[in-house]
Amino acid sequence: MGQARSRKRAGTTPLSGQGVGSGLDLTLLPQELLVLILSWVPGRALVTRGRLVCRQWRDLIDGPTLWKLQGERDPSGREALKAALEAARHCPRMEWARVGVLQPFGRNLVRNPRGEEQFQHWQVGHGDGVCLGDNTCWISQLVDLVKEGLWEDVLDTFQPDILISDWWGTHEKCGCTYNLYVLLLAADKNSVIDRFVTKVDPAEEWNVPFQQASHVFRKYGPGVRYLRFQHIGNRPGAERTEAHITNSTVLVKLSG
Repeated sequence: MGQARSRKRAGTTPLSGQGVGSGLDLTLLPQELLVLILSWVPGRALVTRGRLVCRQWRDLIDGPTLWKLQGERDPSGREALKAALEAARHCPRMEWARVGVLQPFGRNLVRNPRGEEQFQHWQVGHGDGVCLGDNTCWISQLVDLVKEGLWEDVLDTFQPDILISDWWGTHEKCGCTYNLYVLLLAADKNSVIDRFVTKVDPAEEWNVPFQQASHVFRKYGPGVRYLRFQHIGNRPGAERTEAHITNSTVLVKLSG
């Protein structure tokens, strides 16, 4: 039998865009059009797969333009984009791929800030009768600042402001005490670099209106990797009397 005739056209080469499933050589497109196309790809896919395609794609994904297009297109991400652009003014070594996906600036880093769904994401404990007292209860959450999108250089060199806030009041027929403890911790999760502790007088009356406790950590020094956000309350009697807590907040802001 005669030799099988090849179907490959003379002068053709393999398509460099086949990994995207487009069947097109995207590297031949003008850079402005390539950025526009990539801006429609989900952020995590860009970082985990797109950066591996070639150096050109990696440089585009590591730059700000693509992420600006995504942020401007998504109303829910505009505040995060605004915060990231403000941070970029003061941090020339911005890791845009990381910031674009995780959005560490301009969003609340506390999970389940209202303590719903049986305090999911929170640790809950009670007094042991020795150190805290029988009627003491606490809830605590450890925030991994690096996992939430920050990185070592920005934490150590630029030391962004860390804004913490909480709202509390009473909701039963007896008073209580309320205290907020916020600790900035090193990589070992134990060494305390900075702290904030409220000094709130006991609420002796029931149905105390909500009031705010807040603080801003500034110039806290290098080495911060974690933040522990903890409420401690004491009810004076055996009845169900305690502080009512809501909207626990940790925001990171990099500004001059």
